[in-house]
Amino acid sequence: MRKTLCVFAVTALLAATITGCSGKSGSETTAAQTTGEETTETTAASETKPTGEMKKIVVGASPAPHAEILKAAADSLAQKGYELDIKEYVDYIQPNLALESGDLAANYFQHLPYLESFNEENGTKLVSAAAIHYEPFGIYAGKASSLEELQDGATVAVPNDTSNEARALLLLEAQGLIQLKEGADLTVTKNDIVENPKNLNLYEVEAAQIPRVVEDVDIAVINGNYAIEAGFKVSEALAVEDSESIAASTYGNVIAVQEGHENDEAIQALIEALTSDEVKKFMDEKYEGAVVPLF
Repeated sequence: MRKTLCVFAVTALLAATITGCSGKSGSETTAAQTTGEETTETTAASETKPTGEMKKIVVGASPAPHAEILKAAADSLAQKGYELDIKEYVDYIQPNLALESGDLAANYFQHLPYLESFNEENGTKLVSAAAIHYEPFGIYAGKASSLEELQDGATVAVPNDTSNEARALLLLEAQGLIQLKEGADLTVTKNDIVENPKNLNLYEVEAAQIPRVVEDVDIAVINGNYAIEAGFKVSEALAVEDSESIAASTYGNVIAVQEGHENDEAIQALIEALTSDEVKKFMDEKYEGAVVPLF
């Protein structure tokens, strides 16, 4: 009798142990499947792509306008099977280092001249996969309310650094206010002015400071980003850079990737989403000319 009871007790104990192990395993699986993160990802995939798993693409960007534009492209990208993960940066160095190290698939915050300069200074191998938009220079009214009102000897505030001053000069030339030497490009300076019919006086100022001197000059040529920060509306400028200008094509903000990844499927999907009609409409309506699509 005692022997029978012992056998029964051992059997019961083994059964309880097995049941306990099974219960623990089931609990862990359920917890892993029902975390907030897992649920969110599953929901996003089911809403945007009925079949198949979403592939994540991580893109670095400055908060505005780049991250905002990326968010506007997220739905279109999801339809292509990609979940967009945007990492925002407030400086211009870390997003390139993160891209070089492989922490990002792409970044979106810079124009090509800066990218090439960064490569040269840091030994990185990053390239442009596509130009998406540019932020145009504009001529803004100071004492003169229109370009036609400019008097002989009028003062024009322009940026004092080489690349920005060249853009300002090209914009002034496009409005017929000056004539630059033949073949003028983004290396020109005021010494390359060959005709100045109104004897305009170029007042060279640090680009970021120009909005502060507008009231003291007749007109001012201001970088797009500084104009926005100062409360100037590009739509109210007397003139802006044309989307077909050399400045627009040179200083277009690009999608940067590691060399050799320009034609990756994910990168091409990202570019297609960013150059969609929906994103173009978003740029036009939100930025009112301060951000100009290059597609």
